[in-house]
Amino acid sequence: MKNWKWTLPVGILATAAIALWIEPAFADKLSDAIAKAPIGSEPGQIPADPNAPKGFLGIPGSPVVNPILAFCWAVWVGWIFSTVGAFGGVMAGVGHMSVFGFGNYAGSFKKTAPDLGKVITDSIKASNQFLVGLSAAISSFNYLKMKRLVLPLAITLGLGSLIGAWLAQELSAGKLDFKSYQGYFGLFVLLLGAWLLYETTPAGQAKKQTAKKAAQAFESAAKKQAAGETVDAANVGLTITQFTISKCAFTFYGVPFQFNPLIPFLGGIVISAVAAFLGVGGGFLLVPFLTSVTQLPMYLAAGTSALAVLVSMVTSIITLLAKGTPIEWHFIGLEMLGIAVGSFVGPMTSKYFSDVWLKRLFIVLSAYVGIGYLLAGFFNYKIPGV
Repeated sequence: MKNWKWTLPVGILATAAIALWIEPAFADKLSDAIAKAPIGSEPGQIPADPNAPKGFLGIPGSPVVNPILAFCWAVWVGWIFSTVGAFGGVMAGVGHMSVFGFGNYAGSFKKTAPDLGKVITDSIKASNQFLVGLSAAISSFNYLKMKRLVLPLAITLGLGSLIGAWLAQELSAGKLDFKSYQGYFGLFVLLLGAWLLYETTPAGQAKKQTAKKAAQAFESAAKKQAAGETVDAANVGLTITQFTISKCAFTFYGVPFQFNPLIPFLGGIVISAVAAFLGVGGGFLLVPFLTSVTQLPMYLAAGTSALAVLVSMVTSIITLLAKGTPIEWHFIGLEMLGIAVGSFVGPMTSKYFSDVWLKRLFIVLSAYVGIGYLLAGFFNYKIPGV
């Protein structure tokens, strides 16, 4: 655990070194795509005026984002991811696609300059992943200190994530136009919301008695500690009791859990592949997987999901960068400051929200975002805020 304090700075330095090494590929890929775009003043065209404002990726005429808005949105992204262990990539995607206007801009090149549209789409995906990766690193460290991260489970998920993230980016980078990306993004999120809604029904809850018991034990201990009452130290936090190739057993606030490590390994491959394809963290799939298959309460799912997401994000980002995906470094740097603020606050505030309310927040966001992007991507119909 002492080495965790070096994880973030080493990760940032390694990513920066990789970025500097392949920087020429960024410029070549982007400049080649811009050169193929038509010149003019209509959507899907590059302005002829050399003095036209340069926004996202330094492209003349691209959206220019208010830095205060970018910082505040990043704080929200960091908070939501570090609180529920998911939806950071989805909210980062909402910001980049809708709030900042990068999505409509990329979509405008579908017919006039498809190569440029695909380059911008890949950049949006990578930008989402940079934000989620940083939030995952900070959240993992904080949840590990609070004994709310099942390390063996996160490691097996992470090993699977290495394979899935690499495979998805190898097969999809540079091949997806924005509208298709937006539609698939919405479809997956909507299906997720439907599954979580089912889990709140009596039939779904009947299968989650262990998670419910652990959540109640955690909430009871938190209330006692807040009131100044004494809590039995033997039943506080998480304790690993057994870890082999076929079985992992642990207790959380005295409630026993166990799982077969092979299941999360296979789940990590599938989930990280889907997440990398969508350009998000994967927590929105990992959290339901953890709460359904391994029966974890949300209080454990958030931290465990965060570490698995971190592994997937590092793999996916490196793969995209190696393929020459351009990054708006100044913009991403500002957003990462906001992410850091939100990610430090999230784990400290999550204990004030009940397990049920965290899941309901998840469902509402899933439904609205999923329907919005599904309609916009596949049917060209927009609803407010998406």
